[in-house]
Formats: sequence, structure tokens, C-alpha cells
Amino acid sequence: MTLKSIELIGFKSFGKKSSLSFSTPITCVVGPNGSGKSNIVESIRFVLGEQSMKSLRGKGGIDLIYKGSKMMPSSNRASVNITFDNSKKIFSFTNSGIGVSLDFDEVTISREVFSDGANKYSINGTEVRLKDIIDLLSSVNIGSSGHHIISQGEADRVLNASNKDRRSMIEDALGLKIYQYRIKESERKLDKTILNMKEVGALRREIAPHLSFLKKQVEKVEKAREMREDLRCLYKTYFGGEYTYINTEGDRLMQLRQDLNKKALELDDKIGQMEKIKNTDFIESENSKIIREKESELYQVRTKRDDLARSLGRIEGIIEGIEKQFKRIPEVKGRIIKESEWKSLVEDLEHKVDEAINFEDITSVKEVLINIKRKLGEFLHTDNIEEVEMPVITENAEYLEMTKEKENIIQAVNQIKEEERSIINNINDLKDKERESQSQLRDNERNLYQLLSDRNQITSSMHSLTFGEEKLASIKSAFEMEVAEGGVLIGREVIAYAQTKIEGEVSRSSQDDLRRKIERIKIKLEDSGSGNAGEIMKEYDDTVERDVFLARELEDLNKSIDSLRVLIQELKETLDKEFKTGVEKINKQFQEFFALMFGGGSAFLSITMEHKKVRKGDEASSIDDDEESEEEEGNDLGFERGIEINVTLPQKKVKDLHMLSGGERSLTSIALLFAVSQVNPPPFLVLDETDAALDEANSRKYGNMLDNLSKYSQLIVVTHNRETMSRAQVLYGVTMSSEGASKLLSIRLEDANIYAK
Repeated sequence: MTLKSIELIGFKSFGKKSSLSFSTPITCVVGPNGSGKSNIVESIRFVLGEQSMKSLRGKGGIDLIYKGSKMMPSSNRASVNITFDNSKKIFSFTNSGIGVSLDFDEVTISREVFSDGANKYSINGTEVRLKDIIDLLSSVNIGSSGHHIISQGEADRVLNASNKDRRSMIEDALGLKIYQYRIKESERKLDKTILNMKEVGALRREIAPHLSFLKKQVEKVEKAREMREDLRCLYKTYFGGEYTYINTEGDRLMQLRQDLNKKALELDDKIGQMEKIKNTDFIESENSKIIREKESELYQVRTKRDDLARSLGRIEGIIEGIEKQFKRIPEVKGRIIKESEWKSLVEDLEHKVDEAINFEDITSVKEVLINIKRKLGEFLHTDNIEEVEMPVITENAEYLEMTKEKENIIQAVNQIKEEERSIINNINDLKDKERESQSQLRDNERNLYQLLSDRNQITSSMHSLTFGEEKLASIKSAFEMEVAEGGVLIGREVIAYAQTKIEGEVSRSSQDDLRRKIERIKIKLEDSGSGNAGEIMKEYDDTVERDVFLARELEDLNKSIDSLRVLIQELKETLDKEFKTGVEKINKQFQEFFALMFGGGSAFLSITMEHKKVRKGDEASSIDDDEESEEEEGNDLGFERGIEINVTLPQKKVKDLHMLSGGERSLTSIALLFAVSQVNPPPFLVLDETDAALDEANSRKYGNMLDNLSKYSQLIVVTHNRETMSRAQVLYGVTMSSEGASKLLSIRLEDANIYAK
């Protein structure tokens, strides 16, 4: 497997799309300072998931995006694609649920960064997580420590690192990180399992009192079951009796209401006919109306008669006065009243007569006539008359007129009397007829009263019947409620009891006795608190089942804890074994490369045990059990391993790394890194000016080491060293174009030699 190509688009100084192909063991990248050749190394770090902006020489994602120039616009994103040869199908995932197929001859990893700092990762065009990228790369021994990329100024990072960090770098280079991950994952699972076990134990302790309480409730439920069985028997008899009574009594009351309704309809029909006759008699009998009319007519006739009588009295009084005057005429015979005096007398007499006419009683008329007589006497004894010869009374015109009027009045009075007698006879005849009609009416009224009395008796019976029906309805409602309650207490089978008739007469007293017994049992059931027996039993069964489940869970957790502890111990032993074996292999290669670089001397790595400083957070999360504490001591969790570098230069007594010169430190770090790479070679190594501090002689040694190392890993070397360039098969030149962006030029050394010749 080899690195095939890398493509940069808008990354740092590469404003345009730029590609580098790697088809030879050693590829060199050269160029003047500031041309952007180190950006190629950083693009490899970037696409492989580097998160440290310091390692990428920036402060944020926007610093990785091409900012443009006078000739070229800026980019809104930067992307890098790296392609590997996967013809041998070496790439794989530890997590099978990622959903990305690796069944291809090439695997391309892509990473994009946007101006807002957001990142996007993809594998073969499928978007994935950073975790998936790291998982994929770990399968080909490209770890997160970056041992496969050694940049300028970082060649001696392994020398300056602490023993602990140096050990981590060595483990990463040896491909042992997978064991560390598994150990940490197992420890997390162990901690989580222990926590779960404590929670399960707490849950069991929590439900224990409730389970004990439920057991007592179940005992009450068992007693309640016995009472329910007794209640079942009572319900069977009681419900059958109530059902029979309600149906029998209901039929009786229904038949009684039908009979009463029938009688009521018959009586209503008869009463209607009688009332119709009564109303007809009242309407057709005009006798009373005629009698009232005749009596009114009789009253008018009598009033007229009285008026005529009063008129007759007045006229008779006048006539009597005239007669008296003519009786006194002989005494004054030969005397005549003077015309003027006579005119005055006549006017006075006319006035008196008018007064007499307006009087209604005879006495008043007589008094007027007496006054007239007295007035005439006084007049005749005066000197106002002369002696003349007087005519007889029959010749007096007024006398004649009054006499005729009197006769007419008498004739009218007689006619009125005859009419009065006729009206009286008619009234008497009508009254006789009315008395006969009233007698018949009274007979009808007596019959109607009797019918109404019978109807009222029917209504009263209906009221009593309604009371009985309401009482039966109340009994039926109570029965239905009792059935519903029985269904809750006993079950739906009571419905069958409530629909079964029994033979014979049902005594209400016996039913009442049964109901009282039922009520007593129901009260006992209520006092027992087992009204919700089904829920109690269900809750008890659920609680017991949960307790059993928790017990099994606790047992499984204990087994899981034991299994995890065994697994952790095995992983640590495997890691320790692999680590020691790897260190031995590294020491062998380290010694060879060191002797080659320095012409002798010795160099080796030694494993140290240092006391681990426990942080407060770790103390808080530590296990308090004595057994577990003892196990921690047995696993040496209080100590941690480290790697110490031991070197001895030829013909020098210098052994401390801090006493080495810059060139010596560079050669030592290169020898160590190359030794590590030889033991577990990564698919490629990136060396960014790691030979900058070497002289010409050491450069040749460095070149020899590159030739040897290229047999195991593909090398991408950024250099200014001609000796190093001579070892490459392809040279990429990086220049800053006139457009203000980095530009790539490539040439194969074979072609260059041909051109040179």
C-alpha cells in the first residue's frame, strides 16, 4: 500500500487546485523560503485529522483558507484530498456500523474547512465523523501522535518529551494504541458497570420494604377472596330474587296501569259526552234569556203606566179645579174680570199648572190647585171684575180639552194593563219550562258528578300506581348499581345471576336479609383494603418479577465486572508484553542507526516506573472497597511507565541528552525515529527539513538512512539539502507565482539527468 496523491484546493497559499502524485519510494519537495512548501506538509496533517491549530500554524479555520491577492480572489473554503492504494484491502473499520464501503482499490480521505470554522470529513465521497477518520487510519498504523510526520524544528521533540509522553509516542508508533483504547474503553465499561451494579443494588434495597408491604397485602387479598366467594353465593340468590321480583312486580304494575288507562279513557269519553250535553242545554235554552227580556219589557210597560197615571192625576186635578171654579160662578154672576187683570191671572195660573205638571205625586198637585183656588178667590173679591152673565162649564174649551185628554190617557192605561197581563202570562209559562229544564240539568249534573268522582278515584289509583312504579324503579336502579358493584367485586359472571328467574314467590323480607348480609361482607372487604385486589396482585407480581430481574441483573453485572477485570488484566499484560518486545526491537535498530550516524557509541531505550500523581477528580472516582483497593495496588495503578533515552557518544563521556549539541541531538532523534519506523513501518513518512542541521558528511549518512528506510515506508521529504535531493526519484518545486499563489513544478531525476547530458 502506498500514498498515491494529494490534492489541495484553496488551502493556505495554494489558491488554485494543485496536485502531487507519489509513485516512487522517495519524493522531494524543494523551493525557496516562503514559497509554501511547508504548507504541503501541513495539508497532510490537516486531511489526516489534525485538530491543533498551533501545529497548522494558525489561530482558526479561516487562517487555513486562501486569502487572495491582487490577481486572484479569495476562497470561501479550503479542502484537501488524500488518496491511498487499497488494492490489497488493508483499510478497515473497528466499528462496522459506519456505513462506508472500503471495497475499492483506492481510498480517498477528504476534509473541508469553511470560513465560519466548520469542518466536513468524507471517505470516498461519503460524509463521516472525525472519529471515523481516526478509526480508519489506525488500521494502517497512522496514529494521532503524528510520528509519521516530522516537521522542521520538531525532529528532537521525542528527545524533549517527558518519559510519559515519550512512552505514548513509542506506543503509538508500535501500533499499541489500540490496546490503550481497549483498556480505557473496558475501564469505562467497568466503572459504568460498577455504577450500574450500585444502582441495581440500591433499587433492590429500595423495593424491599415495598415488596414486604405487598406480601401483607396479598395475605389480605387471599382472605378477601374467601369473602368474595361467600359474596358470590349470596349474590346468586339475591340477584335471582331481585330479578324475579322486579319482573313480576313490573308485569303486575304494567297490567294495572293498562286497566286504569282503559277505565280512564271510558270515563273521559262519558264525561265528554255529559259535558257536551250540558253545554248544549245551556246554549239551546233561550228561556232564561227570553224571561230576562220579558221582565225588562214588563218593567218598561209598568214605567210607562206609572207615567200615564201621574199625567192622569195632573189632568184630573186641573179638571177638578175648573169644576170648582164653575161651582163658584153663580156667586159672582153678572161680574166680569177686567181684561188686564184677567191676563195676569191666567199667566200666574199657567205657571202654577206647569209646576203641577212637573210634580210626580198627587199631594203636590193638590197643593198647587189649592193655591190656585185661593188665588182665584182673592181675585174675585177685588174690584177687577164687572157684573156679567157667565157661560156654562161645558162650553169651557180647556175643560173640554182636559176631559178628552183624560179619556185618552185612561184608554192608554187600559191597553198597557192588558199588555202587562200578557207579558206576565208569558213569563210564567217560560218559568215553568225553565223549571222543567233545570230539573233535567240537575239530573245530568248529578250523573256528571258521579262520573267525575269515579275519574278522580281512577286518578288517585294512578297516583298510587305511579308511586309503586317509582318505588320499583328505585329498586331496579339500586339493583343495577348492585350488579355493577358486584361485577367489580366478583366479576362479570354476576350478570348471569342478575338475569335468572327463580321459582315461587319472592319475599321482600328475605331479600332484605340477604342484602344486609351482602352489605356486611362488602364492609369487611372495604376494611380489608383489598378492593383493588387485582391491582395489588399485579403490582406484587410485577414487583417480584422486577426483584428477580434485578437479582439476575446484579448477577450478570458481577459476572461482567469479573469479565472486564480479566479483560483489562489481559490487555495490560498483552500491552506490557508487546511494549517490551517493541522496545527491544527499537533498541536493536536504534543502536544500528546511532552507530551509523556517529561512527560508534551506544544508544538504547529503558523502561522506567514513576509514581503516578492522582488528581482530586481521580480520587473522587476511585473505588472505596478494600478488595478493589487491593486489586488497584496489585495492578500498580499508583505507578506509570515511561521511556528514558540513554546514549553514549564515541570518544566522549556525554550521556545526558541535555549535554548534546544541536547536530548531535538532531542525529540522535533521527536515528531514534528511523529505528521506530523500521520496527513498525507506517505507510509513509513525511520529513520536513529534518536534515537542515546536518553537515555534508552527515548528510550522506542521512541519505543512506533514507535509502534504507524507503524500503519499508514511502518518503516525502521537504529539503534544501542537495545530497537528500539526490536520493529522490521525483522532485516537486514550489514557487510563488506572479498571481500571489503557490505553484508546483515537478521533474523526475532520470529525465533531469538526460536533460543535463
